[in-house]
Formats: sequence, structure tokens, C-alpha cells
Amino acid sequence: MFLILNLNVFPVFSTEIFRSEDATGRVTYTDKATEDGRQVKLSKRVYRHLHLVKSVYDGDTIVLENGERVRLLGVNTPEVESRHRASEPGGNDAKAWLQNQLQGQKVYLEYDLEKHDKYQRLLAHVFSADGKHINLELLKNGLAFVNVIPPNVRHADKFNKAQLQAENNKLGIWELPHYQARSLSLISSDDKGWKRYIGTPQTIQQNRKFTYLVFNDQVNIRIANDNLQFFPALETYLGKTVEIRGWISRSREKFSFQIYHPSALIVQ
Repeated sequence: MFLILNLNVFPVFSTEIFRSEDATGRVTYTDKATEDGRQVKLSKRVYRHLHLVKSVYDGDTIVLENGERVRLLGVNTPEVESRHRASEPGGNDAKAWLQNQLQGQKVYLEYDLEKHDKYQRLLAHVFSADGKHINLELLKNGLAFVNVIPPNVRHADKFNKAQLQAENNKLGIWELPHYQARSLSLISSDDKGWKRYIGTPQTIQQNRKFTYLVFNDQVNIRIANDNLQFFPALETYLGKTVEIRGWISRSREKFSFQIYHPSALIVQ
């Protein structure tokens, strides 16, 4: 009898997997080298790398023993105080939770299509030694919000469900006044950090690089044309009340949100 194994779902925790076949044709896989075993070449997308966490920088960034920083994929936590910025409500709670989970612990890193960001930080899904998906747990506990940036879209559906459950249960940041949704009519140049706004897009405009959902003369959403593949037809948003989640940029008297993924644009 032959053993058929689907490597796409094999729970691999090593970068080296060995295949052996005995006289009866029975096939086995192991992460231990054997005399008759041959190494299987796996895509970097299907295995996880073991590392030791030296420290926790903030709620969504850790530092490995080798000094590399790892930015947790698909999530964002409020800022903690630093030389460059003031703290935001919930930032210290997220950092403290992450320290309790990971400080001095071994973790597995799972990469997606892009392995580094523009700051040369590793981008990864982080799993504890017992298999807990730390990115996901931050969302489940209301300590982070979804921040999916293509092409790294793995686990996006799972993240959205976890965030919705935390929001419905008013956990963590979802019960804080600072993060409640407001009308776009209240938008201000004093607004800083991640925000939630509610409005109704009226028209669509497009140029070579971006497509815009225009709310009024002052406010729009811009989506890189390369990312339109992840969205439904933008016409489906027109005339509907939507919630925008993200960061505001301002040019003169105009405000714009760059949206990367439909998880940041929610039809009410």
C-alpha cells in the first residue's frame, strides 16, 4: 500500500524534510535525516522557521536573538511612546500582551510573498511553540486591527472574522472612544493615526497609477490600480454608506486615504 501525502497541508515546522520509501512501497516523511532518505525541496511558503525572541519592540514588532526585527503581517497595533511619536490608546496593552506571550520564547515565522518591508524588517506570521497564531490572537483579543497589504494576503479572511468578533464583543480597542467611527463631515487636519470614518462615495476617477472613490470635493479614497484585483467592482460602493479604516494624508485642503485591501472599506 502506498501512503499519499499532500505537502501543501503537511504541518511542517522545519526547513528540511526527508522522504523515505521501504521495500513495500510505503512512503514516510520526517524532519530527521535517514540513510535511505532524500531531502524534499519545499517552497519557502509552506514551512516555518524557528527563532528565539530577544525582545518585544511594540505590539506588532519583535526583535530576534540575531537582532533582526520582525513586523507581524496583516495586523497593526496602536503606537507606543517613542522619540518619534506619542503613544496611542491601547498601544501599551498590546505591547504588554505580546511581551507576556513571546519575550524570551521560541517562535516559528511563516513568510508570505514579500519577506521584507521598506525598513528591511522581516514580514511574518508568528506562531508560538505550541502552534498559537500570534497575529490572529492579537485580533481576537481586540489588541490590533486588520491591516492587509497585498501581495501578502494570506490569512486575510480568518483575520477579518476574528476582528469582527472582537468588535462585536467590544474587546480592547473596540470599546475605546478614540477608535469609534465618525462622520466624514468631522474630518480635521488635527486627526492623527489610524481612524474610522463613515461616508458615501459619489464618483470614481482614475489615472495611470490610482483609482479614486470620491466622497466630496475634500475627501477621497485612492487604491493602487495593481490592487484593484482584490476588490469587488468599485461601482458597488457608489451611493452606499461605507466605513473607511486607515490613515489620512492631507494636501492643502484635501484629505485622502490610501486603501490597500477591501478589509479597510466596509459597507454598512
